[in-house]
Amino acid sequence: MKILLVVIGKTDEQYLQSGIEIFTKRLKHYIPFELKIIPDLKKTKNLSSEQQKNMEGELLLQVFQPGDQIALLDEKGKEFSSVRFSDFIEKKMVSGIKRLVFVIGGPYGFSDKVYQQANSKIALSQMTFSHQMVRLIFVEQVYRAMTILRNEPYHHE
Repeated sequence: MKILLVVIGKTDEQYLQSGIEIFTKRLKHYIPFELKIIPDLKKTKNLSSEQQKNMEGELLLQVFQPGDQIALLDEKGKEFSSVRFSDFIEKKMVSGIKRLVFVIGGPYGFSDKVYQQANSKIALSQMTFSHQMVRLIFVEQVYRAMTILRNEPYHHE
């Protein structure tokens, strides 16, 4: 199985980008992992938030492939402990799917069409994080899940 993390727009802050690169590099020892960046929309000043969500949604839908398991990172999603998240990933790994696609949307969330394609929604916390920070937090959690599944000493209970 491959894990794909799809994000809208590049990571602006170098310290976040450095952290993402560290965990992405570590992850490659455990599972095929790819970070796909969909470019920010241009000329959005005159667009409503709904129009922006729909335009971003069309770009996201182009990335999805038949058979993908799509999990949206969404504030209304299910919360997991790190151990339960590793269980979630393990179940997907043994289910025979080819790609597990996690999606971090833009600042206004996801379009209805993207929600309709999703198989699950995951919330990292009840707190709100910037979309930039969520990338680093999430990649670290995927790495943590892999170390939990291998009984390695990174995670402490």
